Amino acid sequence: MLTRKQYELLMFIHERLKETGVPPSFDEMKDALDLRSKSGIHRLITALEERGFIRRLPNRARAMEVVRLPDSIAPGLGAPRPRGSFSPEVIEGSLGKDVASKSPPSSSVPDAAGAEIPVMGRIAAGVPIEAIQTHSHSITVPQELLGKGEHYALEVRGDSMIEAGILDGDTVLIRRTDSADSGDIVVALVDDEEATLKRLRKKGASIALEAANPAYETRIFGPGRVRVQGRLVALFRQY
Repeated sequence: MLTRKQYELLMFIHERLKETGVPPSFDEMKDALDLRSKSGIHRLITALEERGFIRRLPNRARAMEVVRLPDSIAPGLGAPRPRGSFSPEVIEGSLGKDVASKSPPSSSVPDAAGAEIPVMGRIAAGVPIEAIQTHSHSITVPQELLGKGEHYALEVRGDSMIEAGILDGDTVLIRRTDSADSGDIVVALVDDEEATLKRLRKKGASIALEAANPAYETRIFGPGRVRVQGRLVALFRQY
């Protein structure tokens, strides 16, 4: 499974190699994907290499080859997202459950006792990791935990939010929203590439993503670099 940006970069490199026989430069790749820095391109190339889609050739500047193209494309990759559609961008993860349904995620209310909420994989409560969207399975959530709007669930990976009571392996319930107040714990998408669960702090036009663990530093981002994907409303823990 590739993220949207990984897929776009792979196809850009593939087309450029077909046309000219020479791979694009980092600046050309950055401009083609509308990224702000070449460090984002480096992360994408490393991810493609680790997944076996490209190979960098040693001792040759800008030398790489496309080893293979994806057999299948995740829904939404390579195509614009419908405005206003529900497509949280989070970390892939089956959580050890049977992934039987790949239908579009939605919140349904089967009875008064609970609602079926889609589990959209894993979210990093640590160093931000690459964003991907996948609907692995659903869980039943007590109706009293749900307010208005759409919800989805995520499995937490990492320990950066332990002082907020959020532990590695917990499942968090998220209300979909693109806005949040300073102090809210949110799913944040950084540079359209990395997703993380952090406390949001607003500092003028900048956004700070604050961990609840002194081992992690607060990261501050300029305008437009962080998009809120949802706000934490509850968590679940198995013993």
